[in-house]
Amino acid sequence: MMAESARAQVISLYRLLLKESSRFPSYNYRTYALRRVRDAFRANRNVEDPKTVDRMIVEGRQTLALIQRQVSVGKMYEAQKIVVED
Repeated sequence: MMAESARAQVISLYRLLLKESSRFPSYNYRTYALRRVRDAFRANRNVEDPKTVDRMIVEGRQTLALIQRQVSVGKMYEAQKIVVED
C-alpha cells in the first residue's frame, strides 16, 4: 500500500489539478483538461511502487505549472463565449 504522506500528496495534487483546470476560460479547453486529469489518475490508480509514484507526482506538478500558465494566457486572449457556456 502507498505511504500515507504520498497518498495525501497525490490527493492534494489531484484537487489542485482539477481546480486549476476548471479555471480555463474556454469551455473546450476546460472540459478537455478536466477529462484528461480524471482519466490519468484513474489509469494510474493501482500504481504502488514508491519510485514510480514519486516520478508521477513530479510530472503532475509540472503539468500543474503548465496548466496555470495556459490559464493565464487564455485569460489574456479570452474569446467570445459559445452557446454551451451560457
